[in-house]
Amino acid sequence: MTEPTEADVVVRPAVPGDRPVVDRLWLMFRHDLSEFRGLLPRPDGSFRSERVEDAFSSPGWAAYLFVRGGHPAGFAFVRALDAPVRVLNSFFVARGARRTGIGLTAVREVLTRHPGRWEIAFQYENPGAVAFWRRVATEIAGDAWREESRPVPGLPELPPDGWISFDTAPRRHDAGDRH
Repeated sequence: MTEPTEADVVVRPAVPGDRPVVDRLWLMFRHDLSEFRGLLPRPDGSFRSERVEDAFSSPGWAAYLFVRGGHPAGFAFVRALDAPVRVLNSFFVARGARRTGIGLTAVREVLTRHPGRWEIAFQYENPGAVAFWRRVATEIAGDAWREESRPVPGLPELPPDGWISFDTAPRRHDAGDRH
């Protein structure tokens, strides 16, 4: 499969009519995460979904849908848009679209729409996510990013999450800088 071009992947704000699609993608996302954290669905087969509700209805949040060839390929939820540091709260690419460049294209588009300081969490138990987020940070911020471990709030029994931090705002040069 060839790597998608920018024109092949549509990254757009999710609208209320997209909610059923995002809900189904959310189940896939939570299912994928369950492998790394041992979480099982609720008795009705669902996973907790308050983040989906927040992404569609809470101030300071935004939901994005990724589409390729008319097919949903993933989503991103951003929170803290009204704060000094934005947080990429959830990010998912469907398995059939992984390793095609869609993830990198989509994350660049989402981050570009909200320039500034960013934080992104991932699970160290997920080697694909570790490699992906380190690549994203390096491609976007060069060596001007940092990584740290943080406990999962309210869940001390879980291993800590990895967090990367970087700034997407254009770099300002000092008046004396000739570059």
